[in-house]
Amino acid sequence: MVEHIQHAHGEIWTIKELFTYPNEFIYWTIHIAIYPYITGLVAGAFVLSSFYHVFGMNELKPVAKFSLVFSLALLIIAPTPLLFHLTQPQRNHEMILTPHFYSAIASFTVVYMTYMFIVLAEIWFAYRAFIVAQAQSAKGIMGLLYKAMTLGAYDLSEKARHTDHKMITILAAVGIPSAGVLHGYVGFIFGSVKAVPFWKTPLMPFIFLMSAVISGVALCIATYVIASKLSKRDIKLDAVQAMGGLLKWFIIIAFLLEAVDVIFHGYLAEEFWPMLSIVIFDKLFVKMFVLQWGCGMILPLILLLLPRLTVTRAFISSLLVIIGVFMMRMNVIQGGGQGLSKSLSGFMTYKLPIIPTSFETFREGFFAAVLLLSAPFILLWIFNKVLPVFQSSEDH
Repeated sequence: MVEHIQHAHGEIWTIKELFTYPNEFIYWTIHIAIYPYITGLVAGAFVLSSFYHVFGMNELKPVAKFSLVFSLALLIIAPTPLLFHLTQPQRNHEMILTPHFYSAIASFTVVYMTYMFIVLAEIWFAYRAFIVAQAQSAKGIMGLLYKAMTLGAYDLSEKARHTDHKMITILAAVGIPSAGVLHGYVGFIFGSVKAVPFWKTPLMPFIFLMSAVISGVALCIATYVIASKLSKRDIKLDAVQAMGGLLKWFIIIAFLLEAVDVIFHGYLAEEFWPMLSIVIFDKLFVKMFVLQWGCGMILPLILLLLPRLTVTRAFISSLLVIIGVFMMRMNVIQGGGQGLSKSLSGFMTYKLPIIPTSFETFREGFFAAVLLLSAPFILLWIFNKVLPVFQSSEDH
């Protein structure tokens, strides 16, 4: 007779040390780290596009449309990790039907839909001339698709193109604070949880926001280089150097914020600091100081600060930043946030399920995480079939 053992949620991937409460586990798994990670990539990619449209950085012209469409692909996938994590994902539509602002999580729906409208509208204005041209020449299903995408606006006069350009600038300007709100609220949620010592800091929204920007810019650099190599397109060195220049300044700001946060906790030395310091300087030493800060910030910053930035150095720096920011998400949510027991006398370590032994370990495990992280690139490839994301010419 086979006995079915019912595990508490989180018990499978939680390793306990010293004194922890019996019902205490790591409930927020890797998907709760992937969720802010992808939303951060959205904000970073959109901000990069806005630096061309709003601030006139002409060096970013070859990647402006690419980063804008990439932000849409990332935006579509952003809420998906939450659906993987929820035990009742079929009820997610209730957040849309009953929105309110009493809960930061519930208000996310309003922020998300507003930002989605801004991104879609800006893409439509940026590609309107191309869509109209394709609607007039393409045949079959694609012709019908482009005709629907015109929304009945076929005017390509000089006045109409000037209006398109003006609307792109306005939407990009409005989108910058919207992107900040979209990701800053994630840090606000963590920073407002007073029961978790590692999260209790007013700097948390700004830390999440700046790490979001550096991860989004870094991902755009890496993806642009790889896509250009695969499609045998010329890599615009000016564009790569401009993105690298922005990345190094954002890294400096992000590093200062994270360092000040640790110093802030140490200076206050509240009752939880003796145990929290063990988590930071012992349990998370390699993950935080070596991978997150050393490999993810300091080393990329050194590579970017060296004179005559090359594509290879920019690419390597970007990969290191992408890994470093992901480690930051894991360290904040699993290691530092949930690693310290509520008893302040024990520790918990998160062990990612690699080989799925049940549906739960598959849904919350390695392969599901890989699927979620790969999905935006698949969407970008599909979007590129309809809208050429590496088209650098601007008619307006």
